[in-house]
Amino acid sequence: MDLAAEIYDRFSADLAEAVTGEELAAVQARHTGRRSRVKEEFRELAKLPEHERKERAVMLNGLELRMRVEVEEKTGRVRAAETARQIEHEWLDLSLPGQVPRRGAWHPLTEVERHCLDVLRRLGFERADGPEVEDAYHNFDALNIPQHHPARDLQDTFWLDAGLLMRSHTTTIQARVLGGRPRTPVKIVAAGRVYRNEAVDATHMAMFHQLEGFWLERGLALGHLKEVLVFVVRALYGDRVRMRFKPKYYPYTEPSLGLDIACTACGGDGCEACHRVGWVTIIGAGMIHPAVLREFGFDGDGMRGIAFGWGTTRMAAQWLGISKVRSLYSADHRQLAYLHRGVS
Repeated sequence: MDLAAEIYDRFSADLAEAVTGEELAAVQARHTGRRSRVKEEFRELAKLPEHERKERAVMLNGLELRMRVEVEEKTGRVRAAETARQIEHEWLDLSLPGQVPRRGAWHPLTEVERHCLDVLRRLGFERADGPEVEDAYHNFDALNIPQHHPARDLQDTFWLDAGLLMRSHTTTIQARVLGGRPRTPVKIVAAGRVYRNEAVDATHMAMFHQLEGFWLERGLALGHLKEVLVFVVRALYGDRVRMRFKPKYYPYTEPSLGLDIACTACGGDGCEACHRVGWVTIIGAGMIHPAVLREFGFDGDGMRGIAFGWGTTRMAAQWLGISKVRSLYSADHRQLAYLHRGVS
C-alpha cells in the first residue's frame, strides 16, 4: 500500500465513526493538524531528492485538501441534522396566543378623544394644549365674555387665589394660540378637562372633557364650517347618520349654530333612549366673533375664522349607550373594562 492510500484509509475510518461536530473537529486536527501524519511527511520533504520532493509535495497537498473538504462536507450535514432535531424538539406554534401579562387599555374617554383627533388630523388640524388653571382674561374677557356678562353665570367655575380659576371650556386654548400671533392659516384642535361649578347628577359632573377646533384664514365663510362639521359627523357616526343645523348663541361666535343628529335608536321619532326628544345636539359651532378677532389683531384683510366644539364625555356616553356619565369617571377597573368593550 502506498503512502497516500495508507493515510487516507486511516482518515476515512476515523471520519466514518465521527457523528458530532466535536468529533469531526478532532478528526480534522488529527489528520490535517500540526502533529498529523501529513504534516510530518511535509517536514520530511527536505530529505528527499529534488525530483522526488516535488512529486511528493503535490501528492501531499492534494491529499490534505481532499481530507479537509470531506470533513467540511460531513460537518455541514451533521450541523443541518442537529438543527433539524433542535427545531423539532423546540418547535412552537406561533399562531397560538401568547401568555404575556395584560398591559391594560386606553380609558374609554381617551379612546373617544383619540378617535376624534384622528378624524380632524385628516383635515389638517394640529393639536395644541393649554393650562387647566387659567386667568379670567383667557377664559372670559378675550372671548367676548366681559365681567357681568350672562354667560359667566352659565360657565360658573371654581375660583382660586390671585384671580386664577379652573378653565370652564377649551376655548381658552384658542385665545392663547391667537394671542401668540401665529402665521395664518391656523388650524388647531384642543382637547382636555374643563370645570364647571355645577351640582353633580346622572348627566352632569363638576369636571368633564371637551374637544374644540378652530380654523383662521382669509375668505372663510359659514359654508366652510358646515362642510367641516358634516365631514366630522359622518366620520364619527357613519355615512347614514341624519343631521340638522339650528341657530344657537355663543358669545365668542357670530353667527352661531348647533348640529343635531337623530337618535340612532328611533331615527328621530323619539324613544326612551333619547328621552323622547328624537334629536340630540352634539356640536356647537359658529364663525369666530369679530370682537375676538379684533382683540388679537386679526380683524383686517378679510380674515375670518370658524370654531366648533363638543363634549367628549357626552359623546363617549352616547357611544357606550349609558345614561349616567358618572360611571365614566369610576375608579372601578372592572366597570371601566366593561365600558371599554363598547367603544373599542
